[in-house]
Order: sequence, then C-alpha cells, then structure tokens
Amino acid sequence: MKEIKYKPIGIIHSQFKEPRGTPIQPSAARDIKGTVEVFLEYAEGLKDIEGFSHIILIYHFHLAKKLPLKVKPYMGTKVHGVFSTRAPSRPNPIGISTVRLMGIEKTVLHIQDVDIVDGTPLLDIKPYVPAFDVRKVKKIGWLEQNIRKLPATKDDGRFVKQL
Repeated sequence: MKEIKYKPIGIIHSQFKEPRGTPIQPSAARDIKGTVEVFLEYAEGLKDIEGFSHIILIYHFHLAKKLPLKVKPYMGTKVHGVFSTRAPSRPNPIGISTVRLMGIEKTVLHIQDVDIVDGTPLLDIKPYVPAFDVRKVKKIGWLEQNIRKLPATKDDGRFVKQL
C-alpha cells in the first residue's frame, strides 16, 4: 500500500504549552478555552460551521513518541494494546476531540473544553451531530474500573518524545 501523507489545515491554540498537566479528554477540560486558526487557503470550508454547537477536531499528536503496540494508559495500572486505549503514542498519532464551538471570527474558531497542547497541527474539522455520533454503549472494557479517575487525570509526560 502507498504511503499516506496529510497536510495540516490549521493550528490549535490553548493554554497548555506542553503535554504534562494537560487534561486527557475534553470532558475533563470543561470550560477551558482555546482557538483554532484555520489557514486562509481553507477559509471557504468554514461556511456554515457556526450553525453547530460542537465540532470534532482531528489532529496530529506532534509531540508523541513512538512506543510499542502495548502501553500503560493514563487511567490504567496494567499494560493494554494501544488500540484499546486513547494513548497519543500510536502507529499513526492521530487525536480526536469534540469541543464546543463558541464563535468564529474570519478563520479563527473560538472553542471550549480544550484538551490539546498549544501549537498542535489540525488535520480536519467535522461537525458533531448527536444522531450520528452518540451510541448506547454496553461495555467500555478495562476502563469500566478506571473511568472515575478521568476528572483528576492529567498527562504525566509518559508519551512525550524527547526533543
């Protein structure tokens, strides 16, 4: 299979200057503000986005180090396969966050519930639509025992590459 390459469409800005201390999910980053700077060449793609209260940001974990396919996730005490975690160190370090869209000024989106490090490359934006995105879930695997830890869990630096 041919290699796949993506070009960033913008940059995500937040108060978090490094991964350590950053909330690990948007639901644990309630009311934390940030902005998304969409590059001018993609401005037309923002038409009608203000009609959505939430958007899904798809981005590149540019600070994540390469790890084996088994990791010890933030809220776990045991090693799990990376695909059963939300760890940033993955074969393709792609992140997703559903954030609240508070407003738009030209090509700058004002957002809340930001769990993303400042300067993160943005790959795509999709509207969050409950009829598409909300599912009734019967099980959440190993997280069942650990989900209560989410509000207090922050990035501890274990997945950050050394610069």
